[in-house]
Amino acid sequence: MNYGTGIRGAALALVSASAATLLMTGCQPGGNATGPAASSAGRPAGGAGSSSTTPATATAPATATAPTTGATAATAGCGAGALEASMHQAAVRPQGTGTGAVIVEFTNVSGKPCVVRGRPTVAGAGQGSPQSSHPLQVTLTGSVSAVRLAPGGRAWTKLTFVQVQGEGDGYCVSGTRPVTYPTLVVGIPGSGSHQVALEDGVLAECDDRVTVTAVSPAKPS
Repeated sequence: MNYGTGIRGAALALVSASAATLLMTGCQPGGNATGPAASSAGRPAGGAGSSSTTPATATAPATATAPTTGATAATAGCGAGALEASMHQAAVRPQGTGTGAVIVEFTNVSGKPCVVRGRPTVAGAGQGSPQSSHPLQVTLTGSVSAVRLAPGGRAWTKLTFVQVQGEGDGYCVSGTRPVTYPTLVVGIPGSGSHQVALEDGVLAECDDRVTVTAVSPAKPS
């Protein structure tokens, strides 16, 4: 009997059995395979071909913030009771024997700042009564703007009339009769109507027309 041949045959049979066992183990679900499936399982999460996803991080909604402004409240308008009015003859006036032109002065007596603005109105107060006033046709000169008056502050407007000519009662160039008023009523929108009188006599005018400057912080002449 040939013992060498028998031993080699047994060894070959053992090697073949071991190879078959390893092959079968790699095919089992729990096997430590090194094929394509194992390579795919080793890829980083989120990579190409990966079925895993990273959950989005919730972000809190932004809080709306109201705009901040540095604006301050506007100065209130001067009411009728906030102003005290007076009137005197203007230094510069048309030639003639009548009054010609006057300056009306408004003083803030309210004790706090206020604003005057607008187109003055003028009426002659018949018999000195505002209830018997006769509106005059006003022609405004200058641009209207807000005039801020501090307590005690003053603003002015100038009234220029169609001048009376001649002696005595005088006459009007237009042929109408001159009219005299002991007082005038001067109004400013939002600031009331103010009855004013001259310190030296009455006002005489022609044609019921008057040219008025816009209320100004600069005193006219």
